[in-house]
Amino acid sequence: MPPRSSPTARQVRLGVELRKMREAAGMPAREAGALLGGGQPQISHIESGRYGISEERLRRLAAFYSCSDSALIDALAAMTHEQRGEGWWEAYRGVLPAPMLDLAELEHHATGLRTIQITDIPGLFQTEEYARAVFGSTIPALPPAELDARVALRMQRQATLRRDGAPRYEAVIHEAALRMRFGGRRVALTQLEHLREQSDRPGVSVRVIPFSSQEYAGASRAMLYAVGPVPALDTVQIEAAHGVSFLDADAHLRRYRSTFETLASSALSEHESRDLIHAIAQEL
Repeated sequence: MPPRSSPTARQVRLGVELRKMREAAGMPAREAGALLGGGQPQISHIESGRYGISEERLRRLAAFYSCSDSALIDALAAMTHEQRGEGWWEAYRGVLPAPMLDLAELEHHATGLRTIQITDIPGLFQTEEYARAVFGSTIPALPPAELDARVALRMQRQATLRRDGAPRYEAVIHEAALRMRFGGRRVALTQLEHLREQSDRPGVSVRVIPFSSQEYAGASRAMLYAVGPVPALDTVQIEAAHGVSFLDADAHLRRYRSTFETLASSALSEHESRDLIHAIAQEL
């Protein structure tokens, strides 16, 4: 089977975790490759996500590396059974940028989601009209077909919060995002009403950082923190001018956990946040 030309972020993550495991054991790639009978190139392809790996071979490698973290091994073993093409987001492959599909897959497999948003309402809370206005403001303008596809993907992603066993979703939103009028007054008003309704759902927490907060300065990056089945498989997704990044290094995870906790501590309570959302809607 030829190597994958474009592995998904999750396929890459499986390989990254195997590389971390091997390096922690101080094991050269050539020795790991010899265990599987394919040599160093095979291990390199597996660790880059370009080759898949069976559960049996993964467990052989974990034992060879003397890894005693059974919860991590079980979580990685479960990932080996995931096949590209099975997720609903695959219908958009070749239509939308791969990172957008990787985000949908990340949310689907998360056991918890924490987001910080500065200028936009979180995507999982957006109405269709609001999402269309946000994507419609992209420079340069998107082709109509891609605009429609981006909106459709965002709407389908919201099913993550409606399914059985949905991850807990904690959103910290700056007041600036509530006052942005994407799409005009009617669209903004409908969006605020929808956000307030979503904040009442079980398993959902919406908290607002008010303009009056004294502790917010300097921490202005939007982010999504996806909680994995074990802490080692947590992932951070951030957006920047150059595109989307998925981070999983221990230092990054610690940093963004701390960032979320710091900003959440400066936010209003859930009840106070709902009241502020209502007050802002009345001002429109």
